[in-house]
Amino acid sequence: MWTIVTILIIGGIAAAGLVAYGIRARNMHYWLSSYIAQRAQRRRPIPPGTTLYVCVADHYEPYGGGASREKAHARVQRWLDTYPEIASRHADSDGRRPCHTMFYPIEEYDPELLDGLARLTRDGFADVDVHFHHDHDNATSLTKTLGDFVRTLRDRHGLLRAEGGKEPWCFVHGNWALDNSRPDGRWCGVDNELQVLIDTGCLVDFTLPSAPSDTQTSKINSIYFARGRPGQRKSHDTGRDVDVGKWGTDDELLIVQGPLGLNWRQRKLGIIPKIENAEISADAPPSALRAKLWPQLAPRLAGAPEHIFLKLHTHGTEDDTMEELLGGGLERMWSALEADFRDRPGYRLRYVSAWEMYKIIRTMATGERKQGAA
Repeated sequence: MWTIVTILIIGGIAAAGLVAYGIRARNMHYWLSSYIAQRAQRRRPIPPGTTLYVCVADHYEPYGGGASREKAHARVQRWLDTYPEIASRHADSDGRRPCHTMFYPIEEYDPELLDGLARLTRDGFADVDVHFHHDHDNATSLTKTLGDFVRTLRDRHGLLRAEGGKEPWCFVHGNWALDNSRPDGRWCGVDNELQVLIDTGCLVDFTLPSAPSDTQTSKINSIYFARGRPGQRKSHDTGRDVDVGKWGTDDELLIVQGPLGLNWRQRKLGIIPKIENAEISADAPPSALRAKLWPQLAPRLAGAPEHIFLKLHTHGTEDDTMEELLGGGLERMWSALEADFRDRPGYRLRYVSAWEMYKIIRTMATGERKQGAA
């Protein structure tokens, strides 16, 4: 006859097995130990004197889901008509409106759509950078594709920027597979992709976090430099944190991650915490509750803990997500962030593009100008 102790032991083993299965099923084994190691520090209250920089990196895919030209143009027109109106009702501590970064996919090139986004950029509501979905690729082909697209954005559409004799740009990788990071090698194919990006003018990647994808790195909630390694994929799984007074070298790519962790206040079945991966979408709508969690998880620079860099991501032209964001979700998010950081004495809020976030990080780390200036 089973004793109570035996039943408890068997029950404990079964529960542990279910937990282990859940961790593997959601690919949490890639990053959970890093989250646990950070958790105690991240739970500390955010003190007065803190500045929060907010950037939305939109994997902006008008033709996503096999959309027709008519559908793709209607999606972008909705953004052109609606975003300036709602963004104009909000401002950060300096009076600046939110600025949305559209990472436009190379394979969806449409000159009319990009001309529209260029107008939105000139009006100060947006910025455009580089996004690419590819598969079974190679370094030679990737180098040409990136170079051609970057030149087109600059020469044909007046986008991107020139600085210090260089023409830098920012990147997000389609299907999350930066540096051929999927275990099966799909949706990239280029080992040492980081070096190809550097060689073609990319200074910073904004792909991560990618959880629950199996491309997720073990390094989380970080701003760091990663170096490509020939013949090795997922080189950005580790890297060197950016500190004030310590900048990178020409063979390192800056990685700016968004927050990743567990949301213990939103639980499935009242037990299992949801993964917080900085996505804002129809399935993960922005809320005041999430807006309080994001700054706790978001990265800071060693030596300047009073500066928090919050990078969110979305797929803003997916129909359901577009309706969520433009139909009130963005305004709820901005209002929550403004209440917590713009309107509270001692705190500051700054809305920035992806490129502006990079420049602020670089300025703080190199001491080029007054700390935190764009």
